[in-house]
Amino acid sequence: MSLQLTQKETMLLKDQLSHEELCIQKYREYAQRAQDPALKDLFNQYAAAEQTHYDTINQMLQGQVPQMGQGQAQGQSGQGQQMQMTQPQAQGQTGAAEANQGDALLCQDMLSTEKYVSSTYDVTIFEAVSPAVRQALQHIQREEQNHGEGIFRYMQAHGMYNPQ
Repeated sequence: MSLQLTQKETMLLKDQLSHEELCIQKYREYAQRAQDPALKDLFNQYAAAEQTHYDTINQMLQGQVPQMGQGQAQGQSGQGQQMQMTQPQAQGQTGAAEANQGDALLCQDMLSTEKYVSSTYDVTIFEAVSPAVRQALQHIQREEQNHGEGIFRYMQAHGMYNPQ
């Protein structure tokens, strides 16, 4: 079965495609810049999930019904995978604080990015005519929210975020 997208759906999906591309680029770059190996792993994991989102949206733009199975439904969101939330190893007080501060900036940027990207999915979901497209977008949005939660939990565990 092939998809017949409306002009508005096509426009919104192209926007989401560009958002996913940006997320992939940022997660990959930030994985290289992060000091904490656990944060590097988290960013690499999320980059892979964002690539899957990109591929799914690209499928839809090519008129293909997205196949939401195997790789996408199983743990790519990172929610099911627990990571160690330990404090960074002391490299000397100053070195650890600087690394933590740099990682905190990366996390803040990615948390803001995830909040924005998740919110843009709302409009795209509401404009989706096809139930298959709507379902795929809802799945992607849940994963974006899980990425945000993972970053939030990392930040909270490392003293980078203290909600009042």
